[in-house]
Amino acid sequence: MNEISKESVSWITIDENGESQRIDNFLFKHLKGVPKSHIYRILRSGEVRVNSKRIDATCRLQTGDVLRIPPIRTAQPAAGGEAWSSPAPQLSRHILYQDDALLAIDKPAGIAVHGGSGVSRGVIEQLRLEHPEFKFLELVHRLDRETSGVLLLAKKRSALTEMHRAMRDGETEKRYFALVRGVWRNARQQVRFPLHKYLTPAGERRVRVSEEGQSAHTIFTLQKIWAEFSLLEAELKTGRTHQIRVHLAHLDFPIAGDDKYGDFPLNKALQKLGLKRMFLHARRLAFKHPLTGEMLCLEAPLPDELESFLRSLESVIT
Repeated sequence: MNEISKESVSWITIDENGESQRIDNFLFKHLKGVPKSHIYRILRSGEVRVNSKRIDATCRLQTGDVLRIPPIRTAQPAAGGEAWSSPAPQLSRHILYQDDALLAIDKPAGIAVHGGSGVSRGVIEQLRLEHPEFKFLELVHRLDRETSGVLLLAKKRSALTEMHRAMRDGETEKRYFALVRGVWRNARQQVRFPLHKYLTPAGERRVRVSEEGQSAHTIFTLQKIWAEFSLLEAELKTGRTHQIRVHLAHLDFPIAGDDKYGDFPLNKALQKLGLKRMFLHARRLAFKHPLTGEMLCLEAPLPDELESFLRSLESVIT
């Protein structure tokens, strides 16, 4: 990686999309490629100013504020290198819903929702590239990289703020399909296991059931049973990291193809049978529109590769 200098001071007038945003979070998004440690250094040193005044990282911006950003250095690709490590698919053709405030897509499996941790371009970066006319675009929630289905983004900060509130207050409905190993017995089952996040010795994020963790509630509804598998609908009542995956693994019903919490020998066998991803799909998201109050129900059908695998299970039985 080479570095290039931005030799001049930048001046930015904050519009409504920056309203009430913390200065450090604003700079993280505005100064792509600049390490967070450097951003905090220029904040501590007083080189970043708002309305000519020194501020700290907790300062919240207001519409009309004038932000001074000092000359900074940003990482750029080395000569002859590409700006991104690998091309991302065009996501505009996956749009499920769009208006002035919201954008929803049917996210394909295998794409992270944002760059980082070895991923140079995620959904949010790709959509910003495809739609430079959007002045504001942020994720309302997240899906795991290998999870497909309904993903919601906000095109206005007011919509983002209201959707975050609605999700915190349990005013949204999220439903997923998951194929698990084993024969599920109950038609409908409430699962409440607290979940605790931790890092492995290799630095990877993981989640486990632990009394030290945060409360987590999932409702599982049986859809269909095969000889060795069950198709479940999972309704999230809370939104913890890896919640469905860990709840099911803890019950000894790991999701087919799950590379973190699953049955690894089984996953290898399933790959030979055509399942090359985790069988977890965000099929439905229902909520009141954050600005109009209209009830919206966004749905994404099972991807072809998952439908095909279910048909293969049927053929084995018959």
